[in-house]
Amino acid sequence: MQAVTVAVESLVTPRRDRVDANKLAKRLRRQVGQAIADYNMITEGDKVMVCLSGGKDSYTMLDMLLQLQAKAPVRFELVAVNLDQKQPDFPEEVLPRYLEGLGVPYRILEQDTYSVVKRVIPEGKTMCSLCSRLRRGALYTFAEAEGFTKIALGHHKDDIVATFLLNMFHGGRLAAMPPKLQSDNGKNCVIRPLSYVRERDLQAYADHKGYPIIPCNLCGSQEQLQRKQVRRMMDGWEAEHGNRIEQVFAALTNIAPSQLADRRLFDFATLGGDPAVAQDWLMTDADRD
Repeated sequence: MQAVTVAVESLVTPRRDRVDANKLAKRLRRQVGQAIADYNMITEGDKVMVCLSGGKDSYTMLDMLLQLQAKAPVRFELVAVNLDQKQPDFPEEVLPRYLEGLGVPYRILEQDTYSVVKRVIPEGKTMCSLCSRLRRGALYTFAEAEGFTKIALGHHKDDIVATFLLNMFHGGRLAAMPPKLQSDNGKNCVIRPLSYVRERDLQAYADHKGYPIIPCNLCGSQEQLQRKQVRRMMDGWEAEHGNRIEQVFAALTNIAPSQLADRRLFDFATLGGDPAVAQDWLMTDADRD
């Protein structure tokens, strides 16, 4: 009897795993599709540059966009683009082999940003800011030259909340990563299709799919990065409160300018008084005399 029970369980468990994986994939597709719809990220005829780093987030983003492309109400083109930054021991054959296996159009850019970062940033200092700036510049330039209308980045909900907290705690401003962004020069439009997706779901999906993950060896050992400190704080919230990160993200989509203090976003000066008189308060005693 025990042998029969074990045999039945061995059959049920793989089926349960398949069902759970299907539910997860369905949830990811729904969340990505909802984000695309809410922010009008992809429109008819778009040529989307899918930035593929070799991490779980960008692999899943490409996967979801490919699945949605087959049933989307608009026609759009996807091209996977990887920037080879010439980090030591970077396995440059991994992404081409993976993308060729999928039959996905791709381009590999080569730019030695690694040497620049190592030369400019002192040992032990944070490298991410310069590395990101150089990477962004290379991708923006390529996108403009090749006629891409959208640049898809793999930032997820946890990244957006972490950036908001970093800006608040260390930059003194309320700002995060918007789901959709026009570059400063107006020539590139950045989209973040994973904006509604939690990192834990991306990790679970990547584990299920068995993506050939390529780690970042440039800054991964910098344990004192402010972002890592913020992420540890968020992990603590998650363990204690469960939905705190969801609540912070919800707050970013439900802003009341009149309940804050930014005079550029709300005209406080005209509330219950004459703005001209308000300026008199700026005068010093000497000015009054």
